[in-house]
Amino acid sequence: MKAWKILSLCLCLSLVLNVVIAVGPPTCPADVGSGCASDSDEWQGEFFPGIPKIKYEGPKSKNPLAYKWYNADEEILGKKMKDWMRFSVAFWHTFRGTGADPFGAPTKLWPWEDGTNSLAMAKRRMRANFEFLEKLGLDRWCFHDRDIAPDGKTIEETNANLDEVVALAKELQGTKIRPLWGTAQLFLHPRFMHGAATSSELGVYAYSAAQVKKAIEVTHYLGGENYVFWGGREGYQTLVNTDMERELNHLARFLEAAVAYKKKIGFNGTFLIEPKPQEPTKHQYDWDAATSANFLRKYGLIDEFKLNIECNHATLSGHSCHHELETARINGLLGNIDANSGDPQTGWDTDQFLMDIQEATLVMLSVIRNGGLAPGGFNFDAKLRRESTDVEDLFIGHIAGMDTLARGLRNAAKLIEDGSLDEIIRKRYQSFDSELGAQIEAGKADFELLEKKAKEWGEPKVPSAKQELAEMILQAAL
Repeated sequence: MKAWKILSLCLCLSLVLNVVIAVGPPTCPADVGSGCASDSDEWQGEFFPGIPKIKYEGPKSKNPLAYKWYNADEEILGKKMKDWMRFSVAFWHTFRGTGADPFGAPTKLWPWEDGTNSLAMAKRRMRANFEFLEKLGLDRWCFHDRDIAPDGKTIEETNANLDEVVALAKELQGTKIRPLWGTAQLFLHPRFMHGAATSSELGVYAYSAAQVKKAIEVTHYLGGENYVFWGGREGYQTLVNTDMERELNHLARFLEAAVAYKKKIGFNGTFLIEPKPQEPTKHQYDWDAATSANFLRKYGLIDEFKLNIECNHATLSGHSCHHELETARINGLLGNIDANSGDPQTGWDTDQFLMDIQEATLVMLSVIRNGGLAPGGFNFDAKLRRESTDVEDLFIGHIAGMDTLARGLRNAAKLIEDGSLDEIIRKRYQSFDSELGAQIEAGKADFELLEKKAKEWGEPKVPSAKQELAEMILQAAL
């Protein structure tokens, strides 16, 4: 009888073991309280349970978790929509955004978060990032170095932390996913209170160089297509205690050294400057596209960099996003777009998802005229509102942003194929489609010749610009 009980117990244990093996890794929510996993590094759970892979369902769909306008493989003007867009998820807003603002504590603690900035937690976030990309159907992401891995007590320890997380990212990327761009976070830590490349302290300048060197290396290792320089604290609060000329010279020397190192290690990605007028400094040296272009020309860097235009930064500088894109484009500097928008009633960088169809249409007109953005693309440098706290809101924000730009692409294509708007522009400047106009545009018409013509023709007749008609045509396309 005892032997039978022992045999029965063994059979039961064997059955349980076989069931566990057959079930495989847990697929329950990635919730620290769920008991699914005891080791964050080995987490195999699902971070977004109940969220399916997002598919295109067309404009009539009422499903918030479906694309209505973005159809990745659909061809528009001879190019697939996904190739026009080259969408990317911003790791910092999506996985490090807390909803905190200057007046309130964080409102978001995602189910997989344990409240720490540990290395194990960094790896868990990285796994969540790639599940998010997979469900959205995207193959690009962007990062700051300190957003994906925690600071250590020394540069060596910090770099080791970064290497460990980057190794996991490389594994999770596989062969199809890569960073649209990487960058170094040179604004959060107190050491950057006076700036990084423009700091008045030599030690901070050297530290910043070491950090950027490492960030370029890991971007290169991950197959990144671009690298961004955003000078959040490269500016001043007052000129009373600032040697602006010296700071600008230091910034140029810093960028020259970055270019030299990029070439030394064989990184072929594009270097991008991201203009912004102010915040957190009162005045940033890369104020807008025109200022940045002038800086690059002055220091002989114009052939080494392009611009990453952020729509919200454009409005902060007193311009439209369309203006900044056109300024970059006609200077041969349009390299990437941070797709977001600001609130016209607020004076700071609100980083909202772009939802304005007219703005998206004008943005896409610039992109089409530029021949696309590759190797750049659209990065969603956008965050959920403080009051949006559901996990599905992360998907809804990105879906809405992607659909808005896709609708903008369709509208821009309609305008180009119709030709009415281009015809208004052609007619407006048609007086220059003449022998004298060609001489002027070729730089061969001097003042004596122009004076002679002015006397010969008398008072010029100035036709209507047809602004209202142009705006009517634009609105009809929306």
